[in-house]
Amino acid sequence: MQRKKRVLVTGSSGQLGTTLQKLVQPIDKSIEFEFANSKDLDITNLEAVTEFLNKYSFDYCVNCAAYTQVDKAEEDSERALLINQQGAQNLAKACHAYNIVLIHISTDFVFDGTKNTPYLETDRPRPMGIYGHSKFKGEQEVVRNMERYFIIRTSWLYSAYGHNFFKSMLKYGMERDQLSVVFDQVGTPTSAHDLSEVILKIISEEIDAYGIYHFSNEGVASWYDFAAAIFEINHIEVDLRPIRSKDYPTPAERPSYSVLDKSKIKHVLHLRIRHWRRSLAEVSKFME
Repeated sequence: MQRKKRVLVTGSSGQLGTTLQKLVQPIDKSIEFEFANSKDLDITNLEAVTEFLNKYSFDYCVNCAAYTQVDKAEEDSERALLINQQGAQNLAKACHAYNIVLIHISTDFVFDGTKNTPYLETDRPRPMGIYGHSKFKGEQEVVRNMERYFIIRTSWLYSAYGHNFFKSMLKYGMERDQLSVVFDQVGTPTSAHDLSEVILKIISEEIDAYGIYHFSNEGVASWYDFAAAIFEINHIEVDLRPIRSKDYPTPAERPSYSVLDKSKIKHVLHLRIRHWRRSLAEVSKFME
């Protein structure tokens, strides 16, 4: 009888970790999942990480743990680097020691947004703020410390769980008559459900084409477009107005263009990726 694959998911209380938990409940019983939040496993503590991974015979580790508060990171850089860089380094070292495949989630914020065509995995990262810088440093630690890894950069992640733009817009749309959203930052919304399915595909099919990949839903949108679609699909009446980024200053500067090229992951995994509006409509059903 073949041994079950064992998978550790860190950051299980975040939106991606929660989505993975909801998704794996009915799937193939040949895979066992261990979901760990920050209280169960502190990834910033190498001794704790090594002990945890040594205790269980994991085949995969999906690192969903991250410091994701983009603006707060500007004044809390030490904490952001501790989680996003040191945490990634600790997991990479321990996974390498115990021959565990690491699936590490990264971000479009590793790029500066000055390009006007979709970003390739081979494009040089130039993060603009502390959050992007800490995530890029985390990527470097993974590459430096192991060989069997998948780094998946994604963009504008949202779900029915946790804190994200989608849920914020639903809340504000119900509370306010008028909203202003920037229209000069362009990227692609990504459903955490769709990203979770990609992660599970890598694990269930035992894909071994290791390296860096980009994944988002198909299509392109501004934050204004994304908000407008959220209100339209969820039948919320609100006076939505487009504004420029300079009229809505934030502590952290955002890339003005962060569309990701997904050719590589589509070819390697034989994927057909859904348009962001279709995925948004499906996620919205969970909120009804």
